[in-house]
Amino acid sequence: MMRKYIYIIFASIATAFILSACANQAVYRQSSSPLTSVSSVDLNRYLGTWYEIYRLPNWFEGTDCVTVSAQYGLRDDGNISVLNTCLKKDGPKVANGIAKVVSGSNNSQLKVSFFRPFYGDYWVIDLAEDYSWVLVGEPAGKYFWILARQKQLDPKLEEALLVKAEKLGYQRKDLIKPSNSL
Repeated sequence: MMRKYIYIIFASIATAFILSACANQAVYRQSSSPLTSVSSVDLNRYLGTWYEIYRLPNWFEGTDCVTVSAQYGLRDDGNISVLNTCLKKDGPKVANGIAKVVSGSNNSQLKVSFFRPFYGDYWVIDLAEDYSWVLVGEPAGKYFWILARQKQLDPKLEEALLVKAEKLGYQRKDLIKPSNSL
């Protein structure tokens, strides 16, 4: 009986901590226009490995990540497996999650969870025709990533993506760029 109460107390504290961290996340997007996702995403082309080129600061990703990658795969239940890896100088830190497509979004909006039952928005807001880069955000303006299939981008393409981000209301000064050297 005592174990049950301890579990309930622990679960309550953990839930409160996660909700507090999410609620305290800063809003970085400054725009009066609502954020929109692309019209559709071919999930088969989207699956695979993506490298983080830039991100907004967030509570779950440390500044000591040298290389950050996300591996997306199709699960047997039709959802998407998510494996995020932060390579640090002293080794990797991984997080396993699940993503579900938002009905009616043509695969351009997902709900992602690393702490079920809590899900966050993951919107594909711009995407290269060849699926070589993507801009990902969510409507509240708290999270944003520039991801690419390669660890490094051509400087001209990188600059063009930063300009796109600025047009969407994200400030260049707020973005963090991992070195992607490991």
